[in-house]
Amino acid sequence: MRLGLNRLVFGLVLIVLVSGILLFSDMNHRVIRTEVPRVAVFQFATRPLMDECVAGVLDGLKAEGFADGKGMKVEKFNAENDLPTANTIAHAIVDRDYDLVITASTPCMQIFAKVNEKGTVNHVFCAVTDPFGAGVGISSEDPLKHPKHLAGIGTFQPVELTFRTAKQLYPELKRVGEAWNPAEACSEACTLKARAICRELGIELFEANVDSSTGVQEAVAALAARGVQAIWIGGDNTVEIAVDAVVEAARKANIPVFSNSPANLGRGLLFAMGADYVQVGNTAGLLAGKILKGVNPASLPIKDVMPRRLALNLRTLKGLRDPWRVPPDVLTSAADLIDENGVAVKKASTAVAR
Repeated sequence: MRLGLNRLVFGLVLIVLVSGILLFSDMNHRVIRTEVPRVAVFQFATRPLMDECVAGVLDGLKAEGFADGKGMKVEKFNAENDLPTANTIAHAIVDRDYDLVITASTPCMQIFAKVNEKGTVNHVFCAVTDPFGAGVGISSEDPLKHPKHLAGIGTFQPVELTFRTAKQLYPELKRVGEAWNPAEACSEACTLKARAICRELGIELFEANVDSSTGVQEAVAALAARGVQAIWIGGDNTVEIAVDAVVEAARKANIPVFSNSPANLGRGLLFAMGADYVQVGNTAGLLAGKILKGVNPASLPIKDVMPRRLALNLRTLKGLRDPWRVPPDVLTSAADLIDENGVAVKKASTAVAR
């Protein structure tokens, strides 16, 4: 009895010793992370919408206890509307052992998702019009069916409501022009919705395709020459970057520009019906903070988030060839307003979520 007990004790001691030796011998091969998480924030271009979204992302992370230098390290990347540059950035992020990447825009989401197919880095996306149609493995039928390392939010532009608002401002609206880049999935998704609502409202949608921002002004001028009564800018990165060229071409024809980007109101738009992208970014930042705290991205459903925002610029009514007017109910619903003298007189503290 005693002999058996001694053998058992000896065996247990031997197991502990061998385990200790193996653990010690493996120390040189083990990576023990003592630093704070490293986060990459990757946007496609410098423009108000994206800048607002990134600012919101950082605010959301801060609310979860993660600020640059306090709880995490942040590095920002910007492709400046160049796809090869975006691809290079995506590879660099995967290779540099980041704990998390947050992408802002559909092109960045698509490019990084392809480079990160193996799930090397957890990925949160935002400022994406239609993630379900972006070709990255997200199911529109099951919000939990997506790559296990991928999470985020979609923000589909309120295209239908935008055209209904345009009709309120000018009931005789019959012809609207749009320049858009067919290579952008987000732009195609918005254009399909625009075609449908235009058919419903009795509006003819004139389209001009562009493949770079340099051709936008010429495309809009050609649309104006075809007799359109207004220009619409949907969720198109190529055209949004050239918003000043769009407005200039439209102004020469004395027609207004309306858009789905309230951030561009001061650039000469008549109105914009879209999302508050600070809030969009904030939602994504909160999501990213939870993942940094240990929440599994695979457990997070992909949802559409639209904190709706209407912005109006009354100054642009001057000189239009057609009698565009802003009804009182539309005026009072505006979160952002520039008056007839070009002065910003109203900015709501919150947007209306839809």
